[in-house]
Amino acid sequence: MAAALFPLVIITVLCIFHHQCLEALTLATKYENDFSYMKAVQNATDLPPAAEYDYIVVGGGTAGCPLAATLSANYSVLVLERGGDPTAYQDVFRAEEFEANMLKLDNGTGPIERFKSEDGVENVRGRVLGGSSMINMGFYSRAERDFYRKSGVRWDFGLVENAYEWVEEAIVHGSDLLDWQTAMKEALLEAGVGPYNGFSLDHKLGTKVSGSIFDEFGGRHGAVELLNRGDLSKLRVAVHATVERILFSSGGSGLTATGVIFKDSEGKSHKAFVRNKGEVILSAGTIGSPQLLLLSGVGPVSDLSFLKIPVVQPQPHVGKFVADNPRNNINMVVPFTLYPSFLQIVGITPDFYLETASYIAPFTTAFASKSSSLSGNLSTYPPLDLSVATICTKVPGPSSYGSLSLASSVDVKVIPTIRFNYLSDPRDLARCVKALRKVGDLFKTKALAGFKFDKDFEGELGFKFFGPSLPMDYESSNSSVEDVCRSTVTTWWHYHGGCLVGKVVDGEFRVMGIKGLRVVDGSVFSVSPGTNPQATIMMLGRYVGLRMLRQRIVAGK
Repeated sequence: MAAALFPLVIITVLCIFHHQCLEALTLATKYENDFSYMKAVQNATDLPPAAEYDYIVVGGGTAGCPLAATLSANYSVLVLERGGDPTAYQDVFRAEEFEANMLKLDNGTGPIERFKSEDGVENVRGRVLGGSSMINMGFYSRAERDFYRKSGVRWDFGLVENAYEWVEEAIVHGSDLLDWQTAMKEALLEAGVGPYNGFSLDHKLGTKVSGSIFDEFGGRHGAVELLNRGDLSKLRVAVHATVERILFSSGGSGLTATGVIFKDSEGKSHKAFVRNKGEVILSAGTIGSPQLLLLSGVGPVSDLSFLKIPVVQPQPHVGKFVADNPRNNINMVVPFTLYPSFLQIVGITPDFYLETASYIAPFTTAFASKSSSLSGNLSTYPPLDLSVATICTKVPGPSSYGSLSLASSVDVKVIPTIRFNYLSDPRDLARCVKALRKVGDLFKTKALAGFKFDKDFEGELGFKFFGPSLPMDYESSNSSVEDVCRSTVTTWWHYHGGCLVGKVVDGEFRVMGIKGLRVVDGSVFSVSPGTNPQATIMMLGRYVGLRMLRQRIVAGK
């Protein structure tokens, strides 16, 4: 399976913008990142051995930053982020530099942390203030209405809209379609993925242009910039702060979270406590939040007992129902120079989504060896760079799910064991087949005809592919397309679950059976919202923060 995966380095190239946009940097005033939040950021080594706050947010990522900013309007907030300050990794802020220096950033301590699921699929997560919004492809699109119905939460839709707009006015941008994106827009419509909905941040059936957290000059504006919307005088953001476990007290009122223990980069231990009526809020993501609950003794009794972790609160569903959206790529070599493009266009159907990007890749022996359609005597080919366009399928939901369990009972830095069970549910596999057949329809359109080789490397007419293409009998044989689905499945990095609403947390995201403890991140989702979850996760941070502020005002606390 691994040999057929789309390499991480190449996927990252999808973020980059049109070369002309980069040249415009010398001709126009570029949109600058707002680093005001750095006034509140300090290394965890500078924190006292023990201190008290109104709220402790564990994880300064996609949900944690907007949540902390919102709560800081009225209360003191400590954010504990295991990664570093993003200004130490300037390459993440500019698309071109991020693509060129990505391997340097993936160095074991930088903003990119690799892991491999038990399915054999390579994956990454963010390890930096701002979380995965600092290393993703920037696509921004709101959740579909059906997501809210399935979530188990009684949403205040006026507040949902307010929260989305608060995020969008700060960091979301639009841009003109580039050449490949324009061609794909026309191909999607020609292949029946309509209507055309133009530019929209909403989830709509058909084809649309969506927003991005990259600005028009290729500058990234991640969730970290949402900290600027808080009261920085009430915010303390500690980087290189690795939370090891949650502290509890028990008494007549039951079990209550009172604080956390964390270590700084020098290995020194610190404690942070919450004041009366305060809370500990886990925003460490689908991997980090259930992991911290388990390490703290909140989880399935059998699992904790096996690892000799004292059971603080039996909770059979922690780490369960973990899922990831499967992705399959068809990568086409283009016979002329094609400007790189990030994700802009999406085709949305009830069963699957189609997204697309283009990039430049060096044509080398190592590159060509991955594709039987680019084989032969490579010494006869002159050195050149290849333009590659990729069409990506996504099975939304999904219906398949797996679980997460601790790989270490003592060390939070050891990534848990995770199995997503991609395409194990027949419904997901059937939707993947439909998606790949629709890709076949795209290759029949007039819009993509100009991307064929007049005469390719082997003297044949038609498209040329990097990696697997569709089987010859894709229109008539389910089994051959199913084989492609299984053998080329990889990730959209949209993992979710592990702390589901109704199973681990209630409708206000409070951990059931424990006072003063919430989970606010993608681990509470039973399905991945929209075509990309980052918009909804940022909204969630703002939404829950506003709910908490209102509840304390009503209660007079």
